[in-house]
Amino acid sequence: MKHIKNIIFDLGDVIINIDVPLAAQSFASLTQKPLNEIQGLIHQNEVFKKFETGQLSAVQFRDYIRELLQQHTWSDETIDQAWNSLLLDIPPQRIQKLQELAQKGYRLFLLSNTSSIHVEEVNRILYRTVGIEKLDSLFEKLFLSYEMGIMKPTPAIYEEVLAQARLAAHETLFLDDNADNIKAAATCGIQTIHVQKPISMIEYLRDF
Repeated sequence: MKHIKNIIFDLGDVIINIDVPLAAQSFASLTQKPLNEIQGLIHQNEVFKKFETGQLSAVQFRDYIRELLQQHTWSDETIDQAWNSLLLDIPPQRIQKLQELAQKGYRLFLLSNTSSIHVEEVNRILYRTVGIEKLDSLFEKLFLSYEMGIMKPTPAIYEEVLAQARLAAHETLFLDDNADNIKAAATCGIQTIHVQKPISMIEYLRDF
């Protein structure tokens, strides 16, 4: 990896710690329905995928949740809080590492399967943690699935990142916690690191 000039980071469990099942658990608690029922509804109706590929706007997503869970009186804040419950904390050391990498001349990018509501909450957590208002301040460009209309691990999303940022694949490193996402990036010629807990991206990038 001596020729690496560009580093692309996933967001969840690479920059911010997450616990994906917590969202379904939060909705189950609010509805007082069995967790497996809520999980089934979310999975069968591809709620995450529709929102995270931009098929639903934030307004449409909230209305979709109200209809799906038959909770028509829920406020936007109630839905957002449950949806965002899977977002945990951002260890400050990870932000410091990003800043160090930028100072050393690496071009940094973010590539995430995410939604507008999650990005807004991540920015709030980021500000509370280190006083930085937006993820944009840490990366040259954010590549977000809901804006791109496509999700990892579809190979086209990596090709789009390489093209838009004018990156050479062999000079580019991608970190993600999902094995399928890593495999797909590798097929595009991108060098990869599969981030696996409890090892964090700081340890993986120790020599950078």
